[in-house]
Formats: sequence, structure tokens, C-alpha cells
Amino acid sequence: MIDVPVSAVMTEAVPTVSPDMTAAEAASHLRRADVHAVVVAAGDGVEGIVTESDVVAVVAEGGGNPTVDSFMSSPVVTISPTTPVGLAADRMRDAGVTCLPVVDGAESGVPDARPESGNGGRPLGLVTRTDIAPYLSRHRLDVDWEGDPLSLDGTGTPERSAE
Repeated sequence: MIDVPVSAVMTEAVPTVSPDMTAAEAASHLRRADVHAVVVAAGDGVEGIVTESDVVAVVAEGGGNPTVDSFMSSPVVTISPTTPVGLAADRMRDAGVTCLPVVDGAESGVPDARPESGNGGRPLGLVTRTDIAPYLSRHRLDVDWEGDPLSLDGTGTPERSAE
């Protein structure tokens, strides 16, 4: 397993939103090119996560401008900043997600930690499969991730070796 900690590759400036914020307000945080998800936080805990595709689904369904708590993904699988990127990749694959909030207080050794609402610790950042792809072996990158295989450059098209 790769020993590089998640803290070395995570995005630290990930916006947080409150559960009572509207979809339009959450979407305004997703306009930055480097932000693909926002962490929903209340108090000192992670309540959920909202991705670009969540906002697109709300718009496509014609749901008006609902509050974030009505369409966020929850509970959220979180990860500790000291967790190795290999374990982060395993946790993403097992949970069927492409990003994990990095929080203080998450249990780094528990492979299926799903904190109850509000128990995820203070959000520190976000790690995505693109962040960790360069740190994984070629063998691990050929794993099919919900129909979207990883590659060394994070483009989703792994190079196949002639064996």
C-alpha cells in the first residue's frame, strides 16, 4: 500500500455549505474550475456532500431551488488526513464514490467508516480519485471504477500493457 498520506494530496480550500443553503447558493461555490464538490457541514461535523452532478440533477428534475439537505449525499464516508492514499482509494472504490471529505477525528484504520450525521469531525479538505491516481501502482489503476477506469494521468483511460 502507498504510504503517502492523504494530507499531502488533498485540496485544502474546499468550500463548505450549510444544510439550509439553497441549491443555487451551493452551485455558486462549484463555479471554480478546481471545485467539484462542496462539503455540507453543521457545527463541527460533516453532514453530507454535494457534487456537481447533484446540482445538475436538481436542475434537470425542475425542482426549483431546494435546500441542500434535501438532495445532499448522506451519510458521508470520510477519511483522516493521515490515511495512506492506497487506503483512500480502497475506501472510494468500496463506497462507490469519487471523492472523500478529509476531516479531523475520522478513523484512518477503519476501512468502512461511515460516521453518523454530524460525527465526521471538522472538514479539512477533499481528496478525489484524480488527486490520488498518480500515487497508485499501474495495477491498481486498471480497476474499473463504476465504468470509469483510472489512469496514471487521471484521464480515465488506462494504458494497457502487452502481457
